[in-house]
Amino acid sequence: MSVKLGNEAGQSSRPATNVWLRELADRVPVLASLLEVSSEQQIARGYGHTLREICQQPLTWLETSEIAVERRELLERAVYGSPDGQRAGALALTGSGSSLSAADCLVLPLQRSLQVPVVSLSGGQLLTDGKRVLPPLEPRLLVSFARSGNSPESCGVVDLLLDEDPACRHLVITCNRNGKLAASYAGNPRIATLTLADRTCDRSLMMTSSFTNMVLAGLSLAYLGAPAEYRRLVEALAASARSLMLSHTGCLAELARGSFASAVYLASGANIGAARESALKLLESTGGRVRAFAETYLGLRHGPMAAVHRETLLVCFLSSDRLVRAYEQDVIEELNSKELGLAKVIVGDDIPEQLLNPQDLAVRCPGMAAAGDDAAPSLHVLVGQLIAFFQCMQQGLHPDSPSVDGVISRVVESFRIHRPAGERK
Repeated sequence: MSVKLGNEAGQSSRPATNVWLRELADRVPVLASLLEVSSEQQIARGYGHTLREICQQPLTWLETSEIAVERRELLERAVYGSPDGQRAGALALTGSGSSLSAADCLVLPLQRSLQVPVVSLSGGQLLTDGKRVLPPLEPRLLVSFARSGNSPESCGVVDLLLDEDPACRHLVITCNRNGKLAASYAGNPRIATLTLADRTCDRSLMMTSSFTNMVLAGLSLAYLGAPAEYRRLVEALAASARSLMLSHTGCLAELARGSFASAVYLASGANIGAARESALKLLESTGGRVRAFAETYLGLRHGPMAAVHRETLLVCFLSSDRLVRAYEQDVIEELNSKELGLAKVIVGDDIPEQLLNPQDLAVRCPGMAAAGDDAAPSLHVLVGQLIAFFQCMQQGLHPDSPSVDGVISRVVESFRIHRPAGERK
């Protein structure tokens, strides 16, 4: 089969990506018809950027791990300070939209590893409330996640805290070296910038590869003292992602092309960030036609279960932790006993057969348990991306720009940044 491929930003990465896309086209029939047309036709049909950016993720993850390891000294200075400085007493992870969900994926693993308080805060919350919402322990490290770095909040938050919190250090993790967030603070000793490979700066309206690569770059902060272990972890995740795409893309496409009016994504711990991002992907990709939200398993019982109807798709991200999974299985069994939902997609390692009804799909990910829940969000969200992509196509929309009325855009439109008139209390 002849597969037509678009241009890569990096020449060195092109051969490996082309080989991988050819393998996908040869082994996954549902992708063959999409990949065999020219890159110009893919773009004209409105899916070329998104499909490539979803598919390239296993390879870009390896690039990101190398970048993070190469810049380990910069990351260490951000977390631990200069040799005569003081380590960060708390971390605040911030972003907007998908970037905030990336931050949500990292709170628990970084807190466990660094043994300091870690919180995730939206850029909007920091703009409205300033340093009042930051953890009280100093010095603080603000980690800003941004695909483009051109959204109004990106620089607005940094500018605000440079004024309000002079002791705060800053680490920027972005996919766009030419974005305002990366370029505006060059030379500022309080701001360190980790820029990922250009091809992770998604050209599609939807964030896909930028999301997972920022998560994995942020996860490197938990492995500053163990770079070889971090590399091995990312290599294992990339291998699992490739296996997932080869084995399950066809089934996910068939399910996603079905008719469902809403979707609920369930997760626990670090994976709730992946659930929120997956729900957002479905909302964005369908122009809001398919309602979607994320919830924790135990939180579902406290009201949100009322939104699970016969036309609701349930996507269940399973934990590998024995205790956490026990609670999750109880909720899934309750949903089964109440006959709620149209069908379930259950994602995880060693999925119990008794949780599955005939219409359900098990996305089995061998090795996910070994990687652990802290590393699992990038694998879980890949399932959410594929569901969103194929449901978007089923709706007759274009994944690269699904908002036909222009309500949402790739980068949030500029808006006024208000500054406090006086000292905040």
